[in-house]
Amino acid sequence: MRGILAEWVVKAEQDFAVAEREWRVRKHPVYDAVCFHAQQCAEKYLKARLVKARILFTKTHDLSLLLTKVVSVEPSWEMMRADLAFLSDFAIEFRYPGESADRVTAQQAIRRCREFRLAARLTLGLSSK
Repeated sequence: MRGILAEWVVKAEQDFAVAEREWRVRKHPVYDAVCFHAQQCAEKYLKARLVKARILFTKTHDLSLLLTKVVSVEPSWEMMRADLAFLSDFAIEFRYPGESADRVTAQQAIRRCREFRLAARLTLGLSSK
């Protein structure tokens, strides 16, 4: 894997690492960050798959919109639409005053991110780790 595809994967993995690290923090975890980076990981893996398929996309954080483009080459990913829609809001929702994630929401976000990440990595021919 090379070029821009590899860059999307590296960025996705960086977001995953931050989400996982913050999820494991015992003292003063920032659940907003868990949710945000879980969303970002999924977004970047969706974009990586679009790049691999040479499908153009616009700048967006809307995971449902990206998924709609991806299912033409990954129809089985349709079953993850609800999980991705759940994550999609976290691109903006918890980044500003007025809303904050709690432990339950962060737990759901990291779980859904892990499941999607695994599917994306396997599809891209990467290890499951």
